[in-house]
Amino acid sequence: MTQSQRVAVIGGGIAGASAAYYLAISEAFDEVILLEAEKQLAQHTTGRSAAVLTENYGAGPIRPLTSASLDFLHNPPAELVEGPLLDRRGMMTIATEPDSYELFERQLEAGKSSRHEIVEIDIDTAAERAPHIKLSPAHRAIWEEHSHDIDVAGLHQAFVRGLRSSGGRIATSTRVDAAMASGDQWTLETTAGVHQVDVVVNAAGAWGDVVAARAGIAPVGLEPKRRTAFMVNSPFPNSGRFPFVAEVHHHWYTRPDGTQFMCSPADEVPSDPCDAKPEEIDIALAIELINTDTKLEIRSVQSSWAGLRTFTADRAMVIGPEPDQPNFIWCVGQGGTGIQTSPGAGQLVADLTTSGAPGSAFDDTGLDLQALLPDRLRN
Repeated sequence: MTQSQRVAVIGGGIAGASAAYYLAISEAFDEVILLEAEKQLAQHTTGRSAAVLTENYGAGPIRPLTSASLDFLHNPPAELVEGPLLDRRGMMTIATEPDSYELFERQLEAGKSSRHEIVEIDIDTAAERAPHIKLSPAHRAIWEEHSHDIDVAGLHQAFVRGLRSSGGRIATSTRVDAAMASGDQWTLETTAGVHQVDVVVNAAGAWGDVVAARAGIAPVGLEPKRRTAFMVNSPFPNSGRFPFVAEVHHHWYTRPDGTQFMCSPADEVPSDPCDAKPEEIDIALAIELINTDTKLEIRSVQSSWAGLRTFTADRAMVIGPEPDQPNFIWCVGQGGTGIQTSPGAGQLVADLTTSGAPGSAFDDTGLDLQALLPDRLRN
């Protein structure tokens, strides 16, 4: 862009906060404003994440965004954080029977493209590192040493702090009800008044297609899916540093959290955009699966919640301009990778908005921009 303009980012979760931050520090705009429908930011999916950085995860087109995020996650600007955003925690993926070996091998092969080594370990080593898992000679285990817990609140706050320190504004309780294009500008009608802007960034998560429809833009077929999680007490006195463990088909996963474990059936239940709530049947099924494969002996649940993870048909994100409305920028469809890819996704939104091409942060990442653009989903 050859002149400064005003940009509105719709959605105050991790996608919107990161996009707004990188747009603000680009200094290409007179004003960057983040619009959030709820009373507080990050009320839905962002605040309900498993919060794990694992490089061996996500569809192929998404993985370069994880690679481009690693430097920020490991070394965030000191003025934006109060401490490290990452805490090392190994991750183990297990196959429980020979019928799972083919998928296991595919995941092991996919891990070879990661920056850090991802390897298969023998069952004795797996049992030593994850004593809470029931293992037998039929089991196989992938080990990712450089997996980390992510401080999601700290990461989100870093983007918010950076946005504000760069002159950006945040408006909560501001739902966008209509967006009308006129020439090179947009008029946004919201519950808190009208905004005239030059660029709209759609980072509305599960509501991404809803926001697009209100702007007269064709949907990309977003599929919100409910995921359930719950906390149980740990029967192991030293479980705080146990690894994150996932079954290879993602039928369940467990992650230590102090003296408890966070557990999930890794479910993907289709849902309308909403404030998701857990279903008792999903929790009961998860307990049955986890008790079969682990030694947690779950009898009761301390707390539970659910969130929406939003996918596209090919499970890659949608990032980039709408072809017929290039000042309408998509940033949706993060699925389960939105936290760990947020620095890369935000940077890519800013690059495409300001210069029309990925910047140097994506050198040597293998980024395939065409695999992220919206029109791929309408052909």
